[in-house]
Amino acid sequence: MYTSSLAESQALASNVGKHKRGSMSGSSGIAPPHSIPRRALSSLWTYSSKQGLSLFRTARHQQQHQHRHQQRSLHCRAASQQTVQARTATLSQQSQLSLDLDTSTAEEQASMDDIAQRMAAKLEQQACQMPPDLLELEFDSDLLDWDGHSSDAGDAEQPPPAPEAEVRTGSRRAQKRGNKPRDKEIPFEDLPKVAIVGRPNVGKSALFNRITGSATAIVYDYPGVTRDRLYTRAYWGNTEFVVVDTGGLMGDASKLEAEISAAAMHSISAEGLPEAIERQAAAGVAEADCIVLVMDGQTGLTATDEEIVSWLRRSHPKKPVMLAINKCENPQKADIQAADFWNMGLEPIAVSAISGSGTGDLMDQLVHSLPPPKSEEHVPEGEEPLAVAIVGRPNVGKSSLLNSFVGRERSIVSSMSGTTRDAIDTDLVLPDGRKFKLIDTAGIRKRMAVAASKDGAEPLSVGRALAAIRRADLAVLVIDAVESTTSGHFAVTTQDFRLCEIIAAEGRACVIVVNKWDCIKDKSNRTMEEYRTDVLASLRPISWAKVVFTSATTGQRVSKVLDAATEAGKQHGRRVSTATMNMVLQETLAWKSPPTGKGAQSKRGRVYYVTQAATRPPTFVFFVNDAKLFTDDYRRYVERQLRDNVGFAGTPVRMFWRGKAPASPLGA
Repeated sequence: MYTSSLAESQALASNVGKHKRGSMSGSSGIAPPHSIPRRALSSLWTYSSKQGLSLFRTARHQQQHQHRHQQRSLHCRAASQQTVQARTATLSQQSQLSLDLDTSTAEEQASMDDIAQRMAAKLEQQACQMPPDLLELEFDSDLLDWDGHSSDAGDAEQPPPAPEAEVRTGSRRAQKRGNKPRDKEIPFEDLPKVAIVGRPNVGKSALFNRITGSATAIVYDYPGVTRDRLYTRAYWGNTEFVVVDTGGLMGDASKLEAEISAAAMHSISAEGLPEAIERQAAAGVAEADCIVLVMDGQTGLTATDEEIVSWLRRSHPKKPVMLAINKCENPQKADIQAADFWNMGLEPIAVSAISGSGTGDLMDQLVHSLPPPKSEEHVPEGEEPLAVAIVGRPNVGKSSLLNSFVGRERSIVSSMSGTTRDAIDTDLVLPDGRKFKLIDTAGIRKRMAVAASKDGAEPLSVGRALAAIRRADLAVLVIDAVESTTSGHFAVTTQDFRLCEIIAAEGRACVIVVNKWDCIKDKSNRTMEEYRTDVLASLRPISWAKVVFTSATTGQRVSKVLDAATEAGKQHGRRVSTATMNMVLQETLAWKSPPTGKGAQSKRGRVYYVTQAATRPPTFVFFVNDAKLFTDDYRRYVERQLRDNVGFAGTPVRMFWRGKAPASPLGA
């Protein structure tokens, strides 16, 4: 095909050349009437050249396609031959093995049977520890083709089809940790609990994150970072339990080493704070079913470690205790580092929370010491609690408000600013059946103040607080009534305004809590209404939120905060039918018509219909002729009419204006 196309192009070029030479030879005399004009001859020559080049390219492409097809066929044939040879070798090995078993003696067969039984028992034990989703993948690739039929059905092999979903089993540690379905969780109160205790700065929070496979706890290289208790689910094999992270058991920071004494004194030397941290740790140990005692393998055994062991034996003699020697990153020196702790009467296990070495042995012993769950009943779907994040500036009473909600000391309360570090999750069930997940967060200061702070853990605490807003359904913004009152008028700070902007941007429902209301003096009947007006006027991004005036220390109007949160949560997930929305839209347009554009060819805005596209937050889409015609003032007017007629109090409302697509030009 290539040679014929080339010959045709050459013949066509030669004919054109003859005509051209004939015309040139006749130029000296009178041209004959049938001669071809020079312009036409030039056009014919250009056309023939393009045709010849096109034929040449077509022939070359066809030749390359045939060459690729031949190479692919040879590759598939070689792969098929290799597969047949591999299967033939496997069958020959199996036949040789069966022949050897037939000709072997009785003693050899008995030893082989013993080995086979032990291997089968070991495989069965490993299979029991594997997650259920990995046990479902049972197939024999040597006996079955990709389509599921026997390999003897035909000699021709078909290539494997593309898998529908890629199955990634992960590492061995991830397989052993397990992957439980989240829609079948056992309630927190029914799971066994494991408390991690020890003196400060031994790596308890790092081990907590390693066991849970998350970064929930804040880890920083100085003592006193963890103060409150942290609860998180964890899995190891088929065992599900709750891990409790606690603060360091050290009442006096001056007993620490000289190089870290200054940092410790800055962290836990406030009045009453060390005792509060120890109370939190003691409460975590009291409700735990098993205890993991963490010690520092690099520092060695200290007097504080011996005191903690004596306290555990005296106060909780019946609870199993696992001794984890942390910071043993070098496997060759791990046994030497753990040898100093044998005189404690417990078996030391050398682990490294950073690299994960030794944690598998620790978890294997731990799960054998845990009791079974109190109940196997799973949490029904659709009954998730309302997640409420308590946010605000430092020292405005967030932890006091949480303790007032639950009726006990769940978070540490201190006069020192920045007491709370981690985001503390607490489940609360009211007598009427309402469920909440309360999230106490650290105080959020200005960005420049956080950047200039000498406390390295503060940026991590602020990050946890902002993450709590994103994973919550509703945010409770706590404001200090005393600091915001000037000359009898209420004026919020700049940081409070920044926080309300973050809440509105994240699309979370909100309740504004003005705390420390009992400290306001000379109150009258109109003081509360005046303050409410000032608060909503100052916090414009969340002017739709409800304001509650409380006192966390006395419990004044604390229950109304949960009532307002329940109502705002319902409005946050509310859905309105399209018919109702369009009825409200017709009334809105009747009261105030859409604006008209400027210019000679101005047109009036038209709204065709509106529909709700999503919830949490409620999102509406307005279909209009041109979105640019609707100004910000008119959009705010539509939102006010929507809230007045439909509701959605306590939750943001998002509105999108979608115009017609521009008409495409003819032929595009």
